[in-house]
Amino acid sequence: MSRPLRVGIVCPYSFDAPGGVQFHVRDLAQALQARGHEVSVLAPADEDTPVPDVVVPAGKAVAVRYNGSVARLTFGPRAAARVRRWVDAGRFDVLHLHEPMTPSLSMLALWIAEGPVVATFHTAQVRSRALQVAYPLLRQSLEKIAARIAVSEDARRMLVDHVGGDAVVIPNGVYVDTFAAAPTDPRWQGTPQAPTIAFLGRLDEPRKGLQVLVAAIPQILARHPGARFLIAGRGDAGRDEAIASLGAHAQSVTFLGGVSDEDKAALLSSVDLYIAPQTGGESFGIVLVEAMSAGAGVVASDLGAFRRVLDEGAAGALFRSEDPADLARVVNDAIEDRAGAGARREHARAWVRHFDWSSVTGQVEAVYEMAVAAGEAIPVRPDATLRAPRALRLLVEGRER
Repeated sequence: MSRPLRVGIVCPYSFDAPGGVQFHVRDLAQALQARGHEVSVLAPADEDTPVPDVVVPAGKAVAVRYNGSVARLTFGPRAAARVRRWVDAGRFDVLHLHEPMTPSLSMLALWIAEGPVVATFHTAQVRSRALQVAYPLLRQSLEKIAARIAVSEDARRMLVDHVGGDAVVIPNGVYVDTFAAAPTDPRWQGTPQAPTIAFLGRLDEPRKGLQVLVAAIPQILARHPGARFLIAGRGDAGRDEAIASLGAHAQSVTFLGGVSDEDKAALLSSVDLYIAPQTGGESFGIVLVEAMSAGAGVVASDLGAFRRVLDEGAAGALFRSEDPADLARVVNDAIEDRAGAGARREHARAWVRHFDWSSVTGQVEAVYEMAVAAGEAIPVRPDATLRAPRALRLLVEGRER
């Protein structure tokens, strides 16, 4: 960038239960600050929720079913008023909205925005009822967006199919060196006779695929009886269901519960294999990049997003999605074929550099520069909010009927 910018980033999902989008927003803000930009992040969060210094809490969120998961969102007149105050106080050179078609803060900020707007789209779905409902309400407001980013080709295709237009693909970033330098933990290290195999994700979200891994465990133990499975993530119902399904095999599984960022890095640095058995709804696969950065071998379902992150199988082994028998076969082969597994890990060490923040941040900055230049050439009309339907105008103006 030719000059430092004041950047306002809006995250639609709550930091009370952070996930991939929240971590991406947090790390992007930190990477931009390291390059001299002034950054503020607005995100849902309770007042007593610990958040990074760069995050401004926007209040309590409500849990709703969204995109095959449970999302914590903030919406309504009070949230709109907070967004407006934050935008007015920030006097941002560019406003960067994540998932602006999700009914939360980013959607409100889009209605309110009067300057250069960049939008990042994370979701990848073949069909999205939520987008079909939201699009008529947002069609005119979407014209405010000067530049669009998609985190993967899958997310870009969803945008093209549902909304029209196009987007530049910029992957999610990872601090590769942080994971590469993570210390190992003897509790989680394996041996040739007792390899350790890890899973991270919500245990009670079927699309995360724990049930696929659980169904494969007996077949893996049949060939490698010393294997140990380390399951990290929250969701008591999913844990209890997994234990019941495993029966006597449960003695080979350790449930770690939720883990900190530091423990996650140490876990990935220590285990022999990381398993990503997701069944759908994935637009990228940031944990695959983290696992590769930490030096773990990766076995993942053959979703389009995962294939691309794993360089079509060169950086990690792939199995047929939702097929426990094929997962077991690929895991067993990865344990036994040390030369092949080593070659994939070696390829991954170089491949992950594509996703390092040192590369990704520069690409985002280039998009900002384009958006700012477009805004200077064609200023947004000050009455742009008035193009929203009347009910939405009342909302963003902070009034209820």
